Amino acid sequence: MFLLVLQIPGILSAQEDLKVIQPHWVNFKDGPNALYKHLTVQAFSQLDKRDAAIAAIGSLDQWKARQEWTKRTLLDVVGPFPEKTPLNPRITRRIEKEKFSLEHVVFESQPGFYVTSTLFIPNGLRGKAPAILFCSGHAAEAYRSATYQHMILNLVAKGFIVFAFDPVGQGERLEYFDPVTNESTIGGPTKQHSYPGAQAFIAGTSQATYMIWDGIRAVDYLLTRKEVDASRIGITGRSGGGTQSSYIAAFDERIYASAPENYITNFKRLWLTHGPQDAEQNFYRGIQQGLDQPDLLIVRAPKPNLMITTTRDIFNIEGAREAASQIQKVYQSYGAEGQFEMVEDDAPHASTPKNREAMYAFFQRHLRLPGHSRDEPVDTLSVEDLQVTRTGQVLTTYKGKRVVDLNQRVLAVLPDLPNDLVNTAQDLSGYVAPKHPAESMMVGRFQRDGYSVEKHLMKGEGDYWIPYLLLKPNQATTKAVLYLDPSGKGTDAAIQGDMEALVRGGAMVLAPDLLNVGEMGQGGFTGDSNFEGHSYNLWFGSILIGRSIVGIHAGDANRLVSVLQEKEKATEIRGLAKGAMSSVLLHAAAFNANISKIALVNPLISFQELVKDPQYDPSMTAYTVPYSGKAYDLPQLLNYLSDRKPLILSSEFPAGEGVQLEALPSPATGAAQRIVTRTTQERQEYLGKWLER
Repeated sequence: MFLLVLQIPGILSAQEDLKVIQPHWVNFKDGPNALYKHLTVQAFSQLDKRDAAIAAIGSLDQWKARQEWTKRTLLDVVGPFPEKTPLNPRITRRIEKEKFSLEHVVFESQPGFYVTSTLFIPNGLRGKAPAILFCSGHAAEAYRSATYQHMILNLVAKGFIVFAFDPVGQGERLEYFDPVTNESTIGGPTKQHSYPGAQAFIAGTSQATYMIWDGIRAVDYLLTRKEVDASRIGITGRSGGGTQSSYIAAFDERIYASAPENYITNFKRLWLTHGPQDAEQNFYRGIQQGLDQPDLLIVRAPKPNLMITTTRDIFNIEGAREAASQIQKVYQSYGAEGQFEMVEDDAPHASTPKNREAMYAFFQRHLRLPGHSRDEPVDTLSVEDLQVTRTGQVLTTYKGKRVVDLNQRVLAVLPDLPNDLVNTAQDLSGYVAPKHPAESMMVGRFQRDGYSVEKHLMKGEGDYWIPYLLLKPNQATTKAVLYLDPSGKGTDAAIQGDMEALVRGGAMVLAPDLLNVGEMGQGGFTGDSNFEGHSYNLWFGSILIGRSIVGIHAGDANRLVSVLQEKEKATEIRGLAKGAMSSVLLHAAAFNANISKIALVNPLISFQELVKDPQYDPSMTAYTVPYSGKAYDLPQLLNYLSDRKPLILSSEFPAGEGVQLEALPSPATGAAQRIVTRTTQERQEYLGKWLER
């Protein structure tokens, strides 16, 4: 009998289905993809405006004005770049081959930020020769991969000087690796880019900024070489190298001929297929500001551009063709149709003989180096031949800086209460205030001892519905708690859970699954930068359109507040958030005076602290606000909300025993009371006391 009594709460919970959305509800069953679709709708609206502006251009003067606008906008969304400092180049080794020589070079694109590279010089040069800057795609070994060596050595055999450099996070520039094995500890190049790239966005810069700057400084080095003709500089690269070559050529006017491969499409087709890619492929608010991938080549006209494409590429061929159609118009206005070309082959995301030969011929023609353009077999070089540094990794050879170090230099020193904090937070988070009463509907109810559990749906900001549970005491109350949990609404909804403690304290509790959480999470899109189930690519997508997941969540949280007011007649509404959802609650409460008090359980305390932590928790990324590092942080919001008597409950125990009070680190000192609780019972007791305050 005693064991049966102990099991009763579990038996009752097992009989309850706390899911709100049922599998046969066709209008609601795609909730896990709702965030991606909501971002897509907004991206398409912004892209349509950009396409309309392009379609309205009818003269060369208008195209020139568009190009000038594009240059300014590109600098706005990517810049500012660092100042140019001494490259301090050093040639680590020279190797002579039968038909060419190699010089391994290390230079500093920023002080202490080392770039490993190799200069391939054909034998028998007569005077200055054209040079190609080669950008590597997402191969762990960078330009040492067999595919890229094949392209490089064919160009060298045709008389081109080729300068290949390692992108950060690849080749000999790994940032997260085992120094014994020189193997990555975090995954492939996309993760090497996106893990610090997320911190860069929070700080107020971007991975693209750093990688473009590496390329610009590589051009600086090329132009110091007596063998190089400064008027005949080209750039190419495939895949991620196509990204880099497109970006670098758009920013550096010294590059005359550009041939990006397996990259240029347009954002509409990208969002319809593979979605936003890793960190460096996204400009801060790029789509919102009116930019699309074709602009990277439009801005260069009438200089020569070649788009190299494949029909089964991850970068959609229809988008590539649409991009080429737009690009061709600016060249027609200049009377320079022959300066722009597009080649395509029937292949997946790959290098093909047809496309390589088109690239060779393009550079031969525009960099004035006649000869045959056949793609020929080559003997690839050994790993030993291509090792630039003594240890095989720059960080163990030179003890230089990583992107995480560069990011921290961007962070601003923030006052306790920045001027115009609320408006700044609304703007940077992309918050859209609810304009109309939220539509909601009840779909079920369970009765428990002393209270009921209702199941509801509420129309969110876009074309989706938020599922939520509403726990209501049998005795009517006007007190309510909005309960936000990043692990889902059902986590604490069980009998004897934290929600029940609040209900027994006399408040109704509303617990939602916001977008990408619980029933609304784990959709079909994971992206190429997925860390332990946490997709950075969704967050990158929000950045492109000037939003943040936090801002969208805060808007829906305040819609739920209005539901409590209008439908449930609540007059006193408090907010409680667990973990990273504390960021959402702090924003929602700062934007909504109807949230009278707040409590945070094991909260995310600071965006800037994430930027400073080389091993931060990937699950926190979606709950941060891009570019906040230059303007405000969560402690400032906490200070702003000091009149709401914030309570912070932590399960991180300092030395000693029992319940202890601690002050938060500055600048939040005095803004909140922090209580360290040792057990679930203690936490629930303090939640009950919080309701009485």
